Amino acid sequence: LTMADLRPLSPELRRIAASELNEVEERLPADLEALRDWLAKQPHLKARQDDQFLVGFLRGCKFSLEKTKSKLDHFYTIKTLMPELFASRTMDQKNIELCRTGTYVRLPKPWGPGGPRLQLTNYEKFDPKKFKLLDLFRFQTMISEQAIREDDNSNISGYVEIIDMGKLSLSFLAQLDFTLIKRMGVFSEKAQPTRLKGVHLINCPKEGVALLNLAKSLMPSKLQQRFHVYKNLEQLSQVIPLEYLPEEYGGSNGRIADMQVDMEKRLLAYKDYFAEDSQYRVNEQLRPGKRVNADTIFGVEGSFRKLDID
Repeated sequence: LTMADLRPLSPELRRIAASELNEVEERLPADLEALRDWLAKQPHLKARQDDQFLVGFLRGCKFSLEKTKSKLDHFYTIKTLMPELFASRTMDQKNIELCRTGTYVRLPKPWGPGGPRLQLTNYEKFDPKKFKLLDLFRFQTMISEQAIREDDNSNISGYVEIIDMGKLSLSFLAQLDFTLIKRMGVFSEKAQPTRLKGVHLINCPKEGVALLNLAKSLMPSKLQQRFHVYKNLEQLSQVIPLEYLPEEYGGSNGRIADMQVDMEKRLLAYKDYFAEDSQYRVNEQLRPGKRVNADTIFGVEGSFRKLDID
């Protein structure tokens, strides 16, 4: 077996991969080959097969081959079931505009050298007349997919979402799509290879607390335990020290304005990846055994009534 074609890890991440994820460097080519052998026998599943992509799934599943198979299958099954979110993603005008609002950014320094990646949502420039929650989620899936191949911290130590709700407009709260939120929770648990380590919410408007609790209650229970709500930045900084936040928040972890420019470049560089993406999917007609559909994956979904916010 030849060497696996992978980016070398930093010493801190290599140590964590070995001790926490059961990664054995010498065994990587064999692990990848076992995964490809299995993929070759799945008539219904057409998946990407480059080393860096597949190792993201192995790492996210702590090198359990069975879990990795399930993740990969769910990844493509859910993407195929949700074309409104995953089909024909490009850096089109809408995504470029959304990127330039700085609503969602990946912070340059992780939370400590071998620590998780930090990502920040801030609704200050998010115009709900222009963008829907679906647009934001679609943009986020592009970033998280780019991270599977590019972000070792995210793959090995997971990622943490910081959500600043201080400038959230009430009209955006009123149009929240709870079915979509629930489905994203399922995707994040069953399909996303990078592990969500925490969601830290700050400055939640009092009108938003009930909605937040509802959104949280729709998440898989393991994710629910990872939600933390703080009144303000000062409270958050007792958990995530200020130095790890952007300059706009009084920290020293880069400027949001620079991050959005960097992210635009990175996503534009992924143009071909997203263009090819539609060929990778599942075909339920060819699945051996029991076929799956939205009900089997997401559970039967009642319709959520539009919530009255008064």
